[in-house]
Amino acid sequence: MKNLYISDLDGTLLQDDATLSDYARKHLQEMLDAGLPFTVASARSVIFIKSLLADLKFKLPIIEFNGAFISDLATGHHHFVNSINPELVEQIHQLTEEHEQKAFISAFDGERDRVYYNDMINDGMKWYLNDRQQARDERLSPIDDLADSFDKQIVCLTIIGRGHRLEALAEAIDHDFGKKVQLNYMENFYSPGWYWLTVHDQRATKAQAIRRLKKLYQLEDHQLVVFGDNLNDIPMFEIADRAYAVENCVEGMQKYATGFIGSNQDDAVVRFIEQDWTKTTD
Repeated sequence: MKNLYISDLDGTLLQDDATLSDYARKHLQEMLDAGLPFTVASARSVIFIKSLLADLKFKLPIIEFNGAFISDLATGHHHFVNSINPELVEQIHQLTEEHEQKAFISAFDGERDRVYYNDMINDGMKWYLNDRQQARDERLSPIDDLADSFDKQIVCLTIIGRGHRLEALAEAIDHDFGKKVQLNYMENFYSPGWYWLTVHDQRATKAQAIRRLKKLYQLEDHQLVVFGDNLNDIPMFEIADRAYAVENCVEGMQKYATGFIGSNQDDAVVRFIEQDWTKTTD
């Protein structure tokens, strides 16, 4: 049985400082050169992923924004875009404003990726903006009125705030639009105390993107082996033949895993693949 390996990034393939260790980089590239069918599925953007992994030679596209994009790592070209209906974006934006929250709006304008924003109403938002500015993120696009971005292909609204306020907003969005969107809610690992609520189109999940990728690249005969640590990894755990949670995974992931490996700090994903893939190629 041939295997297709797909890993989450933060807290899974990456170490706690959001970097790929020298060991993981070296051994992963060796396996990729030898034909390893491997890619990543992340909530991150291709801009961030490229800054970490661009020197690795991926033969398969990556899955970014939790499945909103299937993209080429080297060029950033999007093979597929799952955008949110513009009318739905407007309604969710209005509801967000009613809850006295602000969103970063991630979009594709037909030529390049954008992150539209205006008022920074809390330190959690300021942390994110500063993090992206330090990374020289070319997507950053300040705008006077967020509504002026609604004619673009919007793939994600990211609302950052304190837990109780975001929980109330998440409940309201789920009540009004739950069947039309995918909601992800989690604490920012790198900025504790601040929570992120992301809103994607209902089609934008890691699971649906993986199915499309397998079909596009004629990998449907491959056994799917995935790795993750957080709740947004559950959809791909549910469709996998084998799903491995790292030992640092969040509460609730255990019941979806078919197995467990070491921590992200110990390069558990790469070490596991080294042993597992060798069995299929011997």
